[in-house]
Order: sequence, then structure tokens, then C-alpha cells
Amino acid sequence: MEKTFNPSQIEQACYQHWENKGMFRPSGHGEPYCILLPPPNVTGSLHMGHAFQHTIMDALIRYHRMKGDNTLWQCGTDHAGIATQMVVERQLNAKGQTRHDLGRDKFVERIWEWKEESGGNITQQMRRLGTSPDWEREVFTMDENLSEAVQEVFVQLYDEGLIYRGKRLVNWDPVLLTAVSDLEVVNEEEDGHMWHMRYPLSDGSGAIVVATTRPETMLGDTAVAVHPEDERYQDIIGKTITLPLSQRQIPIIADDYVDPEFGTGCVKITPAHDFNDYDMGKRHNLPMINVFTDDAKINDDAPEAYRGLDRFEARERIVEDLKALDLLVDIKPHKLKVPRGDRTGVVIEPYLTNQWYVAVESLAKPAIDAVESGEIRFVPENWNKTYFQWMHNIQDWCISRQLWWGHRIPAWFDENGKVYVGKSEQQVREKYALSDDLPLKQDEDVLDTWFSSALWPFATMGWPKETPELETFVPSSVLVTGFDIIFFWVARMIMMTKKFTGKIPFKEIYITGLIRDENGDKMSKSKGNVLDPIDLIDGIGLDALIEKRTTGMMQPQLADKITKQTRKQFPEGINAYGTDALRFTFAAMASTSRDINFDMSRVEGYRNFCNKIWNATRFVLMNTEDFDTGNAGGERILSPFDRWIWSRFERAVAQFESHLADYRFDLAAQTLYEFTWNQFCDWYLELSKPILNSDSANDAEKRGTRHTLINVLEQLMRVLHPIMPFISDEIWQRVKPLSANFTDAASIMVDVFPQFETSVIDEQAEADIEWVKAFVIGIRNIRGEMDIAPSKRLPVLLNNLSEQDKTRLRNTQEYLLMLAKLESIDILDEESTAPASATALVGEMEILIPMAGLIDKEAELARLAKAAEKLEKELARTEGKLNNQNFVSKAPSEVIDKEKAKLEDAQMQLKKLQEQQQQIEAL
Repeated sequence: MEKTFNPSQIEQACYQHWENKGMFRPSGHGEPYCILLPPPNVTGSLHMGHAFQHTIMDALIRYHRMKGDNTLWQCGTDHAGIATQMVVERQLNAKGQTRHDLGRDKFVERIWEWKEESGGNITQQMRRLGTSPDWEREVFTMDENLSEAVQEVFVQLYDEGLIYRGKRLVNWDPVLLTAVSDLEVVNEEEDGHMWHMRYPLSDGSGAIVVATTRPETMLGDTAVAVHPEDERYQDIIGKTITLPLSQRQIPIIADDYVDPEFGTGCVKITPAHDFNDYDMGKRHNLPMINVFTDDAKINDDAPEAYRGLDRFEARERIVEDLKALDLLVDIKPHKLKVPRGDRTGVVIEPYLTNQWYVAVESLAKPAIDAVESGEIRFVPENWNKTYFQWMHNIQDWCISRQLWWGHRIPAWFDENGKVYVGKSEQQVREKYALSDDLPLKQDEDVLDTWFSSALWPFATMGWPKETPELETFVPSSVLVTGFDIIFFWVARMIMMTKKFTGKIPFKEIYITGLIRDENGDKMSKSKGNVLDPIDLIDGIGLDALIEKRTTGMMQPQLADKITKQTRKQFPEGINAYGTDALRFTFAAMASTSRDINFDMSRVEGYRNFCNKIWNATRFVLMNTEDFDTGNAGGERILSPFDRWIWSRFERAVAQFESHLADYRFDLAAQTLYEFTWNQFCDWYLELSKPILNSDSANDAEKRGTRHTLINVLEQLMRVLHPIMPFISDEIWQRVKPLSANFTDAASIMVDVFPQFETSVIDEQAEADIEWVKAFVIGIRNIRGEMDIAPSKRLPVLLNNLSEQDKTRLRNTQEYLLMLAKLESIDILDEESTAPASATALVGEMEILIPMAGLIDKEAELARLAKAAEKLEKELARTEGKLNNQNFVSKAPSEVIDKEKAKLEDAQMQLKKLQEQQQQIEAL
């Protein structure tokens, strides 16, 4: 076996073996266990959030596959309407073309060509992460069978009156020229202004002052509102004002929505350009005047002076004109939330357009009942509240988008605008008994990508056909997703699946936290803190990392800042940690927290964990490969150490499975780490050496220890496999032939998961070996405190022994001498006086090591004094920083926390040194 673990040499070959052998398919027997992969965008690449969630899903899938369940991880990608269209449009723009130059059909053909060439990037990256979905069942939301499901659902909902077309206010991206969902809008606080404008009363009796952050929308005002109980304005309710610049007369109305404390207490109402105003406009039956074009220019319904101007140019002109008319009262700085398109970065407009909607009220009730009844369970349970809050206040769902790429809406219009809905034009003519001579034109819009994604649980299983998969894997077992799409995707899947199959889509919903950087900041390209999971697996040099982080940045200052930041954080680039270390890091961080701060040092720590496992395996193989491990018969006598490790292993298996059942991946990982590193590698391997190397141990005892070494290791690999698939399979292939579990399984992933055996639990062996460990640790602590060389053989005296201590000493004395590197162990007579000694306690039993001749007392005191002096200087520096108000007021909180932690650590170390000084002075 190679001396060092090199993940790059095993991972891809191992994965290819799994995939070629078809090991990811459902077995066809056992209880169904299914996970639906939230379909990543076909344009996407694997980011840290994907890698985190995919690790969790794959751990569950691998575990249940090994448990003998009929396991399916259903995978696929989403056609990502806006994102994909933008990618191909940019390619055309680079050649001086637009999609309109090609026409709709040719443009869609070009997208399909791009998809075939470049659309599989993320699925290849998923393979690098070791994920094991059934790739043979991979689907794409624009595949023919999924498209058929989309048409079927649309037509059925329309025929039932649950889909309709109406003019409503939507989020509108004036660059993409389409409606967008709330999820595609980023609301961030920005510096803006509040303009205070004077609106004259029509009867000439005065004026009122309104405040707005968007003066350009005043051209569409259709009312001014005040609170009905605002005493300042009681006498003007019902009057009209003459709208400046437009000269239209609009009413002053009263509405409880108005906050008398905000601004002047008078609010301009523009129903066609503000969501709150839209609702108020409906309540008061106000006209809705749209003054924008699709690309956010002023249209012909506005005064002629502003027509054709961009909205922000119009803002400047309007402000100047108001100022000239002495109607501008004030301009004040104002912080406000600005909605921007997440892809274009432009300000999103509330825009009045004709769109298609789903009336969701009747669909929502069964979806609410499914969670209220416990039929569907959120983990953690507190996400129920978020779900119910959205569902009880649900609004009709806008499902149309003004794009060319996507599922085109299956609706046709005649010359009079009458609508006919069916799967095809031919079906429409037959369904509505239309003559072939009647001209029909299909709706230009496509369906929102979330519409097709809502059908994911059953469309991927072959619906509307009755398939075995539909019967077996609906509902699926668990959905793993983020809290940010509980409404946009999770709730809609529940509604649609209940509606069209009568079943729930999944039994449990595990909501993960969001991966942030080590300081808790959201990872974003503009912050320069994005990490690529593949870079953590393979490593990347500093220059390549800087280029990746700064490519495409339009602002040189930002690029310079990120370059400096990257050089400071990764002076030599990012090391290659391998997949297993990264996956174990994700599992270890998967707590119930909403935000998860990713710490690079933990990846490095778990890379060391992989090395530890590898080196332990080399030790086990060196001591078992050419020896009798008891698999062919022969007596096996298990030492207390053997019985202890088997007992601890069984407990670890039970704990791991319990934590996995509770979706506490962090505790599951901690259990494996603790057992593997601390108990098996650090202790049991050391405890096995005295038996393997002992002249007094007989063949049966050595055979028992070798049998334990190889079989605990083999079973441990099976427990580690769901989280660390590559190293576990590589080691398993090497140790399996020597183990008692020799099978013809081609991979660990299709072997069985170890079953917890209560009969193996040996509480007596556990207690005895914990006593041995405490004894050895006591000796080691004394060595460390007294600076005694680890190789120095020490005489030990014991005092105050119980009968149980004496029994344990008799049974393990030979091993204690070897493990603790002792010269002798003697029990102190009751009449004897103990010499000057360093001491440790094991329960009530005292361990004494006479110091005479072991250390140079004066030299040791001098060494400790020098160390204490250095610590005192460090303490003074740190305390000085923390007492400096200038530093405390300006330094980031994380820097201050680090200084406080440094102070506490130095104080603790100084106290320990002082205790050692007192102990040596007493010798």
C-alpha cells in the first residue's frame, strides 16, 4: 500500500468503476427510498451550496443503499429560461447579432446546440464530488416526456378554471423585457433621496405636500391618500388636487394603509407602478395609468414633454420642472431598499401587463393540511411557521414569461383575441370545433421555469402515464433544500403533486443552512470570497485563483481589492484536499443553524483525518496480511482491548444511525471522527502492539487481536462510506480479502451496512480499558508537565488502590509497562512515606513518579520562568489593545473576538506554568 494517501490517484477511476457497473440504479427490492435532486440550472456550475446539499443527499442515498433499500436518487437539470437565454444571446451579441436576427425557431435551435455542447458542466462536477444519482434516469425539464406533463397540467388547470389570463402588476426587468419572480429580485439598501413636492388643491384653497422616492411615477398618479384619522387632513378628504405637469384632477382619499408618521402623512398613489398602491387602487376603484414602455421609457400616456425619455432622465427633467414651478419643497437624503434584477442588475419596475396566472387558493388548502396533519414533516420543525405564513397569505401565481426559451404556453388566439387552450393547434381545433379556415396564433410567452419544476416529483416518474416508478417512488422519502425556496418550489411541488396524483411529493423536508465565508458573509463574486468546490478538491495556484475571482470585473479598484485580499488569504493558492476531506467538512458543519460559516482550516483538518485513516490501514495490513487472522478457523481469544474496541465500535454504529435518522449530520460526523481517530487509531492500534509483540501472548490471543484489527477496520470503512466514499472503497478493496466479511460485492457501496449488535456491548471491558487509558494519560501528562523525554523509562509508585484497581493492575501490568514506557510499577506500602513525586489521579488511586534524578530542578524552574516572562509580555500587549478605546471602536468584531480569545488562552497557559513551578519547588 502506498505510503501516503493521494486522492487524485483513486477518485476518478473509482467513480468510473461505480458508474460503469451500474451501481447507482435502484436494486428493485427492499423498501423504497427516494430523493429528488433539486434540479440545478443547465447553465450552472457547482458552487459551495450545491456541494454542501449534494453531500448530504449522497450520504443518505449511500447509507440507504447499503441498508438494502430500493434506492433511487432522481437527478436532472432545469432549463433555466432566463439564464440560458441570456447565455446564448450574449454569444450572439459578441458576433454583432441578436435573437431577432435569427428568429424564434432558429434561436431555440441555437440554444439546444449550446445545451448539447456545454449544458452538462454541472453534472460532470457532481461526479467529481462523488455523488451517486441514477444517471441513466437523468432528465431535463425540456425533455419530451416532461414537456408533455407540463402541457397536460396547464390544460387541465385551465379547463377547471384554475388558470386564467389577466392584467396585473408584476416585477418587470426592463432589460430582459420579461416578468420575473420575487426570487430573481435582489432588494438591497442604497443611498437615495426623498423628494417633497407640492400638489395644489383644485379649488385654489391651498396645497398639500407629498413625499416620494420616485418622482417620475407622478405622471401616473391617480389619487393622493391620507389616514382617515389624521386630524391634519380631515377637511380635504374628498377634494381633488390638480396633478402638476399632467394637469389631471385626482381625488384625495382616506385609507388605513397610510402611515401618518411617514413623510408628510400624504401619499401619492400610482396603482400601475407600485404594489401597495395597486392594492389601494383596487380598494378604491382608481384608474390605473401606466406611463412606461417595456424598456422603462416614458410612453404616450404621459405629457408630451417627457415621452421617449428613459425613466431616470425623466426623473431629472421632472424635478427641474417642479423646481421652476416652485412646487419642489425639499430634497432629503434617504436610505431605501432598491429592487434589482439578479442577472441584469437594473432596477426592477412594478409593471402592469397581461400575464397568465394560477388561482392557487383551492390548491393551497390540501398543501397546508398535509403539513398540519404531519403527513409531511419539516426538519427542523420551526420551518413550519415560515411555510404556513406564506401559504395562509398566498397570492395567485404569475406563470408566464416574455421569453423564447422554455415551455411555450399552449394557448391560441383568434383574430378577436379569444383564447383556446390545448396541447396543440390541431387538438385546439378539435376540442373547440373550430374550422381549419379560422386563423389562430399561439401565445408568444413561455411558462415560468418554476411551473415545470413544480411537477418534478411526479413528472420525473413518467406521469401522466401510469408507471411502476410513479407507484414506487411517489412520495419520495426526503427533500433536501434551502429555506429560500420553501415557497417558490417546495410549496408548489406539494400543491401540484397533491392535485395531480393525490399523494404527497415527499415525506420529510430537510432544510439546510446557507454556506457563508468564515466571517459569516454571503459568498459573492463582488466580495471576492467565493470558493469553488472543485478547487478545494484539486487545488489551484494563486495566480489562477486571482484570475478566476477577478475575470469580468468592470471596476479596476474592486479587482485590485480582491487581488490583495486573495493574496493575503491564500499566499500559495489553495491546496488539494481531495473529495473525501471536503465532504466530511460539509457533513461536520451540517448543524441546525440557519447560516454555516465555512472554515478552510477544517478542510485541512479532515485531510489530515484521511491521512490518519490511510496510515492506520497500512499498520493493520502490515500486521495481518501475512498472518493468521482467524478467518480459517482456530481458537481466537479476545483481549480486554479487543472486547473494548468492538464494544465502542457497536456504540458508534448505533449513534451514527441515530444521528442520521435525525438529520444531525454534524453529530454523525463527530461520532465517526471520535471513534476513528481517538479510539481506533490513537488507542486501539497502540493497545494492540503489546499483544502482537508480546512473548507471553499465545497464538489464540494474537489471532484474536489480528482478527479484531482487520474486521473492525473493514466494518469501519462501511460506516464511513456514506460520507467518505472514495477512501473507504479503496481501503475496503484491500482489507476485504483478509476479513471475515469476504463477499463478491464489486464495491463497498453495494455491500451491507454494519448492523448494530447489542450482544457485543461489553461494559466491563469498556470500564477496564478506560482505567488503562486514564493511567497512561496520567503518566503522559506528568512527562509533559515535567519536560521528561517520552523515551525515558520511569519508575511508578501507586497508592490508595481499591480491590478493582488491583485486579485491573494484575490483568494489564505487562501492557502498561509497554504502553507508558515504564521501568517498574510498585504499590506503596501503607507505612511507607512517598518520596518527592509528581502525581496524577485515576479515580481515587494515586500515581506517583519519584523525581529524584529525573529532572534538574533549577534548570526546569529557569525554563518555566523564561516561558512565564514571555507569556506575561504577550498578556500585557493584548490587554493594552483591548483597553485602547480607539482600537475597540474601529476594529471589526471578529478581530476583537480573536484578541479576547488570545487573552484567555495566554491567561490559562500562565496559570498552568505557575502551577508547574509550585509543583517543582515542592520537590
